[in-house]
Amino acid sequence: MYIYLNDLRDPPDDVVLCRTAEEAIRLLESGQVTTIDFDHDLGEGMTGYDVAKHIEELVVAGRIPMPAWHIHSANPVGRMNIEAAMRSAERWLAGNTEGLPSTNEST
Repeated sequence: MYIYLNDLRDPPDDVVLCRTAEEAIRLLESGQVTTIDFDHDLGEGMTGYDVAKHIEELVVAGRIPMPAWHIHSANPVGRMNIEAAMRSAERWLAGNTEGLPSTNEST
């Protein structure tokens, strides 16, 4: 499943839209998300960075496979924070899993 996290913009076709961080986290916890496309600013409440930190925790705990990822946020600090959390999860995975290819993408 490919999810698009954004509170305002609509996703491309064939992508599941999540308007809130909570929606994205619920889908991520199902273990069926293969790709996530992040926005940082999601209105009131949690941000895309909160979702990225949650992904990091789930990957480290072995609860989900590392999803491929993209960032479409215009917030430069938010973009940097999301990327840092996702790269941290990838580094942990690379150090603890042999022979699996990286699935990272940042655009």
